[in-house]
Amino acid sequence: MLLFLDIDGTLLPFGSAYPYPVYETPSGQGAGNPLLSRVDPALGPRLRMLGCELVWATTWLDEANEAMAPRLGLPPLPVVDWPEEAERPGPLHWKTRPLVAWAGRPFVWLDDEIGAADRDWVTAHHPGRALLHRVDHRVGLTDADLGVVAGWVRGK
Repeated sequence: MLLFLDIDGTLLPFGSAYPYPVYETPSGQGAGNPLLSRVDPALGPRLRMLGCELVWATTWLDEANEAMAPRLGLPPLPVVDWPEEAERPGPLHWKTRPLVAWAGRPFVWLDDEIGAADRDWVTAHHPGRALLHRVDHRVGLTDADLGVVAGWVRGK
């Protein structure tokens, strides 16, 4: 089972009126991006415990493996290479069609921009199980989010 993982708003929270926790940034990791201190390094092991094949589904592309994977203690992950689309897909998120095409099997997608149109389209066009889980961009991935994914992966 695949787990497509977004970064901005999912692992890297933003937009809250409240201060974010700040996590120690190992020397040399993410020096060019001061927001990386908001990313909880404990999320990496927790994501791995879900038992899914993790795949970056982010505009960070290969930079996800350079800046984010080491911070989370993850090995380099596959990266979805986004195709150029001639037109926007209407109410669908621009990632929806490429992720379904890439998956070819059951998958989880964690992102802060998933909507009802995406869920409906995946239900109609993906033959396998799929969980599209929207993460609150203001707080990023939480214990509750991970609990939903773990339950879904176990088939509950």
